[in-house]
Amino acid sequence: MTERVSRRALAVTAYAVALLLWCWLIGIPNDPIGVALWLWLLAICWRLDWSWQFPKDWWPWLLALAVYGLLRGITDDIGFTPHEVWPIRADEWLARLWGGDVVPTVSLQRHLCADHCVGFDQLRWYDYLTSATYASHFLAGLGIAGILWLRDRGEWLRWIRRYVTLSYLALLGYIVFPMAPPWMAAEHGLIPPIARMSSRAFAHLGIERTTIIFGGLPNKTAAMPSLHCGFTFLITFYAIQRLRTPWRFLLLLYPVAMAFSLVYSGEHYLIDAIMGGVAATLALLIGAWWDRWRPPERVLNPG
Repeated sequence: MTERVSRRALAVTAYAVALLLWCWLIGIPNDPIGVALWLWLLAICWRLDWSWQFPKDWWPWLLALAVYGLLRGITDDIGFTPHEVWPIRADEWLARLWGGDVVPTVSLQRHLCADHCVGFDQLRWYDYLTSATYASHFLAGLGIAGILWLRDRGEWLRWIRRYVTLSYLALLGYIVFPMAPPWMAAEHGLIPPIARMSSRAFAHLGIERTTIIFGGLPNKTAAMPSLHCGFTFLITFYAIQRLRTPWRFLLLLYPVAMAFSLVYSGEHYLIDAIMGGVAATLALLIGAWWDRWRPPERVLNPG
């Protein structure tokens, strides 16, 4: 038993070093399949076997996420004109609630980076926090799925159902309500000039995001709702439901940090972040119905 624990510790340590080197030298995994491959390697190191059950369980969900990435990339070719004025008016209304008069992105950049929002001069600690929080979107949700799979496959299935459901709810939003993000509205002269700087601090450190297999197709109008905020709300709400410690409510700081990062960096309006929370709540409700309809334990152990 002691020998097995020692071998596991050695394997997991080697895995952690390899992952850190990969992120530093090549880039942070950016695509679901690439992240899943790293999670499979973690399962191999933890269980000290090939863990073939991992790809058997995961492939339908990864396929669904790949289809989502493909469909998201073509929704901006459907022909709907992106909404540009409505989100500006919505954020101006939200700003007036606390005495502001411009969209929060413009206000934050004026106060926090002023004339140094472009380039690497005078980067502040919150610029690094912004890049780190933004990048966590690509790892956190599936990383939690990987840990849950190792601990409890039933709980893993509950989580991955909600994760994929939220992705498709967001896709529906991108189809029926394509929307220009703040950086695009600034390019069109609808709001004062702003910088798009979600990855600026990481670029200064030489850290990039990289796609290993397939990361989906880009869509500049996939803004409503914010899936970045949606996933952070999903993680937080799901954890609060299941944890019993009173400290669990501190997890609410995660979606707050994500919302700040997205708004400050010019990636999203505040209304996008709020609607991400609404979409996450809807995904939790759909997931609860799904669990009652097809209980995870029955699906995973049909005999």
